[in-house]
Amino acid sequence: MKPGLLAKLRLASQCVPSAANSPTSLVRHMGALQAQDYTSALWAIGARVKGATEKSVEEAISRREIVRTWPMRRTLHFVPGEDAKWLTQLSAERVIASAAGRAKDLELDDKVFAKVRKVAIKALEGGNRLTRDELRQRFIEAKLPAQDSRASHLFWRLAQESLLCFGTREGKQPTFVLLDEWVTNSLQPDREEGIRTLALRYFRSHGPATLKDFTWWSGLKVSEARVGIEAAGSELEKISIEGIDCWLSPELDRKDKPAGMHLLPAFDEIVIAYHDRLVTLATEHSDRIVPGGNGMFLPMVVDEGRVIGTWKRTTTRKEVRIVPELFKPLPKTKIAALKKAGERYAAFLGLAGICEGV
Repeated sequence: MKPGLLAKLRLASQCVPSAANSPTSLVRHMGALQAQDYTSALWAIGARVKGATEKSVEEAISRREIVRTWPMRRTLHFVPGEDAKWLTQLSAERVIASAAGRAKDLELDDKVFAKVRKVAIKALEGGNRLTRDELRQRFIEAKLPAQDSRASHLFWRLAQESLLCFGTREGKQPTFVLLDEWVTNSLQPDREEGIRTLALRYFRSHGPATLKDFTWWSGLKVSEARVGIEAAGSELEKISIEGIDCWLSPELDRKDKPAGMHLLPAFDEIVIAYHDRLVTLATEHSDRIVPGGNGMFLPMVVDEGRVIGTWKRTTTRKEVRIVPELFKPLPKTKIAALKKAGERYAAFLGLAGICEGV
């Protein structure tokens, strides 16, 4: 299979462009969707859902159909509300253990965590929502070590214990809520079924992808990932690409069709969800997407499945100005497609759109 076709197939698996019917169905299809940067994650959903707007995505969050938490890799993701607890529990024990050294450096021990739990429950129970600063202040008032980066570690630890997650925003500030109060329909499959479900969703929404891609994305052990793939059985199809086993949905249309031009957000799954990113992002351009290798992914211009540049935006009350920074000049035949991609993003925000410099 040619790299160009593989890149296009991954776009199609990920519902780009706008193949899903709702934010909720899209997040369920993806299994989990990177949400380190909140507004970028809203557009990551919006770019994959027909007619989506920023408001419609946030409405799905307010209906508790989509939840933002730390289910894997110690990284924030959007996940289906009913799956937030079991997804987090798949790797919670291991990632908490891996963070033991960091907790010790921050002078956070079992006694501190026990008291933090009590304070958080008291502050949030009864449907209360508190911003990060408000909940941090409750910890400080209880004479808990919540200064500097300690607060972030405490919030993460409580999420790993399935105690809290993010609720809706208060203005522009995210809020914390008690997970069991926020989501009252949590599913609780056994571990083997959970791993099977996660494998099935990953390869259906990210395939063709490898075992190494899946273990990178999920944080599972290789042995667990293999069991999940095997348990998925005929619901996944295995193919070989240059001698490497890959899995994908049997229903994926594999014809080499135009994939179009897209403005995708920072931290988008099309790059970050794979251990090997060469299919989508050429090595010589990696520093343009992740400057200095600092882990901060920039928004991407994607053409026919390949990253061809980055983009920035500035907004006013009425318009959004989009400034692409392309790796090389576009031919005239592509400029119109780039402008249309900008118009799609502007429509998502409910603003007029201006694409500059092209």
